[in-house]
Amino acid sequence: QVQLVESGGGLVQAGGSLRLSCAASGRTTSNYAMGWFRQAPGKDRESVATIVWSGGTTYYADSVKGRFAISGNNAGNMLYLQMNSLKADDTALYYCALRPRLLGSYDYWGQGTQVTVSS
Repeated sequence: QVQLVESGGGLVQAGGSLRLSCAASGRTTSNYAMGWFRQAPGKDRESVATIVWSGGTTYYADSVKGRFAISGNNAGNMLYLQMNSLKADDTALYYCALRPRLLGSYDYWGQGTQVTVSS
């Protein structure tokens, strides 16, 4: 089993920055990729950013490109999301997730950390 714990959320004014962290523990030997997702009230959960550990390739939702940056440590057990130039539309519950294998899905999820951006 894998446990994921997010931290770093909070209340910030529009234009401000936050850095989210996600600590992975347990059986993390199978760790193809990790990602950040978010879900705002009344909306579907959406992918925000993904990192594929082999090669370090990253992917971003169009809505956050140029403002957010995903990163992690070499061991693959820490994941970060640097969020700059935050907007009210970024307000959501942010989750980190782990995808063990290329041919598979995100099997493990954290409990989420709330990000609220005041306009």
